[in-house]
Amino acid sequence: MAQKKALVCGAGGFIPHHLVNRLAGEGYWVRGVDIKEPEFSPSQADDFQLLDLRDPDQCAQAVAVNGGFDEVYQLAADMGGMGFIHSAECEIMRNNALININTVDASARAGIGRYFYSSSVCIYRDMEIGEPEINEDAAYPALPDNEYGWEKLYSERTVMAYGRRFEFPTRILRFQNTFGPLGTWTGGREKAPAAMCRKVAEAPNGGEVEMWGDGSAVRSYTYVDDLIDGIRIIMDSDEARPCNIGNPEYVSVNELLAIVAEVAGKTVTATHIEGPVGVMSRNFSNARIEALGWKARTDTRAGVEQTYPWIAEQVQAAAGV
Repeated sequence: MAQKKALVCGAGGFIPHHLVNRLAGEGYWVRGVDIKEPEFSPSQADDFQLLDLRDPDQCAQAVAVNGGFDEVYQLAADMGGMGFIHSAECEIMRNNALININTVDASARAGIGRYFYSSSVCIYRDMEIGEPEINEDAAYPALPDNEYGWEKLYSERTVMAYGRRFEFPTRILRFQNTFGPLGTWTGGREKAPAAMCRKVAEAPNGGEVEMWGDGSAVRSYTYVDDLIDGIRIIMDSDEARPCNIGNPEYVSVNELLAIVAEVAGKTVTATHIEGPVGVMSRNFSNARIEALGWKARTDTRAGVEQTYPWIAEQVQAAAGV
């Protein structure tokens, strides 16, 4: 059998970097594309190209390979944590729309085999804590909490429209908050688990940690290896509908801080300040992806146990310790 070829867009970022390494380990020939190289460890891609996917000509270059790509994984995005999402609305709408439109258009015209798109649970409305879980169809009528969610929903429909017109399979996963080693941990674009790990690592035992809001908002945190499992499962499946994917364990931000502090072996106190909290809760059914054989294997604490030591090392290195 001929070696499969895969293109991973956004390969300088956290989740795509892990995906490149997984595909390489499975024997694929992999091209990674991004405007930056991975920050914390070298890419295992056979070919890594520094390209700006907002430019249609550079997208065409990304998808050009002898024999064509069997699979394209589009995970490139201008994004970050809640602070960034609320402060960079115009950049998010413009940059991500350009990336997503250009990449699927170039892929379709290059005659690729299958196309994966990374969407987000930000497409859903705000929910009450304890509200019954909703499935994928509850995305409509649409009422995302932020512009990032609106752009993701639009791009889902763009991807499916191109799949119909050019007759190639499309696969879509709606990611929940994902964390693990080798992810952004400082600078304003980090997600809540990484930010909490950094703040606890920086705090002395008995110190204080700042937190936006009162800490009662509930989240689901998915460990990166579990997410990569889901990407590979859906790409090999016949499931053409968008699927939710995430850890079914829901914890409040206060509970997340307690978990990180316990793993760190520290006692810390939360100082609640004003800031963009986002939704109070989003409760999702994962039944659709679980029907394909996927299930989260890593609970929040186990994920923190693998993530906190790595972030603590970064904090120490940055401080020259």
